[in-house]
Amino acid sequence: MQGDFVPGGRALPAGRGWAWIVEGWALFRRQPLMWILVAAVLLVIFIVFAFIPILGSLAAVVLAPVFGAGLVIGSRALAEGGSLEVAHLFAGFRERFGTLATVGLIYLGASVAIALVVGLVTGAGVWKLVGSGAGPASVGGAGATVLLAFLVMMALMLPVMMAVWFAPPLVVFHELGAGEAMRQSFVACLRNIMPFLVYGVIALLLGMLAALPFGLGWLVLGPVLGASLYTSYRDIFFK
Repeated sequence: MQGDFVPGGRALPAGRGWAWIVEGWALFRRQPLMWILVAAVLLVIFIVFAFIPILGSLAAVVLAPVFGAGLVIGSRALAEGGSLEVAHLFAGFRERFGTLATVGLIYLGASVAIALVVGLVTGAGVWKLVGSGAGPASVGGAGATVLLAFLVMMALMLPVMMAVWFAPPLVVFHELGAGEAMRQSFVACLRNIMPFLVYGVIALLLGMLAALPFGLGWLVLGPVLGASLYTSYRDIFFK
């Protein structure tokens, strides 16, 4: 890789959030059919996971960073003049699998812990409101409590997602341990809140558009966003 690695990443202007998507699109355009094939294979894998009770869902979360590593490895190959292959999707199983799976396990553990805490705190309140017999007001109060619980859970999950976002490339390209990779990922995301806000809003709007033709647009948008993980990593962590 060209450039000097910056531990913890650089702080970039807000407009770079849009640039990451544009650069991801540029990588997609180099091999669109292969990107779509990779996305389809990944979709089938996660559909299979969905049909396996409990263990399938757990495996999907734990292996997400492993597949994420494969996507950034494939993106790097394209960016450096090579070709993307379906085999890239599984590269994380050959390179630093244990560390990548550890990132997934930490994410899973944090997600379960947050869900349990939020559920225990708000669940009692919901049952108390519903059981009070106060009619529609109780039901409305319960609904508001559930909404509040969801918002609180999302707020608590945000730091966890920030810690996981750049962990795959940091693990496979820089051989960092799971904890250090997640720490640097969190710091990098924190330093770039505004670019990620722009990125998130645009990705959300594009996601709604991609869902219109029976969700088929995601066969294009999914790979573009996957490639943008690599372009954002390169932009933030190198100068």
